[in-house]
Amino acid sequence: MNDLHALLLGTLQGLTEILPISSSAHLILVPEILGWPASGLTFDVALHLGTLIAISLYFWRDILDLTFNFFAGISGKGFHTPGNRLPWYIIFGTIPAAIIGKTMEEPIEDIFRHSPATICSLLIVFGLLLAFADTTGAKRWKLDRMTMKSALLIGLAQCLALIPGVSRSGITITAALLIGYNRETSARFSFLLSLPIVFGAALLKVGHLVTTGIPAGEMRPLIIGILSSALFGYLGVALLLKLVQRHSLYPFVWYRLVAGVVFLFLI
Repeated sequence: MNDLHALLLGTLQGLTEILPISSSAHLILVPEILGWPASGLTFDVALHLGTLIAISLYFWRDILDLTFNFFAGISGKGFHTPGNRLPWYIIFGTIPAAIIGKTMEEPIEDIFRHSPATICSLLIVFGLLLAFADTTGAKRWKLDRMTMKSALLIGLAQCLALIPGVSRSGITITAALLIGYNRETSARFSFLLSLPIVFGAALLKVGHLVTTGIPAGEMRPLIIGILSSALFGYLGVALLLKLVQRHSLYPFVWYRLVAGVVFLFLI
């Protein structure tokens, strides 16, 4: 992989992993349309590490609070406040996707990677579902109204993100909106819920890379991929949270519809 491919794919990963438009769809369809070779394990590591860095930097205060509240909980200080309970909601909300991801990720990817038309269709279908949730959701609850039941439902929805074209942030935001949370809370909880999954995925990829070693000539693209993914991922988080404070999610809905049709035409 050359430096330009690494830069473009890192940028694409950073934005599309964060925004509700499906990173897996873009990382499968764009290289296929442009005739680029498969990125391989080394670059997969770069993309996952970049995303982890972006989310961790943006939510570093939240991560400190979650860590403090987690240890406060296990030390027996109770679960009296929403802050005390939030780390446990994230942990239990992560369990479904962790189990399904561990057992089904490779078979699902193998099936859908060879079906680009299906991926395009899913971009459109789940874009329409996001529009439905954004239009009909009550949007009355904030993060302090999060419950274990809601966290598990959103976590179950996150399992669908294994399918290219669905979008992890898109489906978790959709689920939270349908339950009744407002846009900002839906987006914020989506990102916090992604932290264990993204960390676990990055850890697994790094473990595989340590076993196989970095191929000759891949270190430079690896670094470029990490930096570009982290930079644009951070900008993506800031953009989405800023947008949902004042506007609807329809820009992403329209993008998904147009992208699905254009990709389908090009393929």
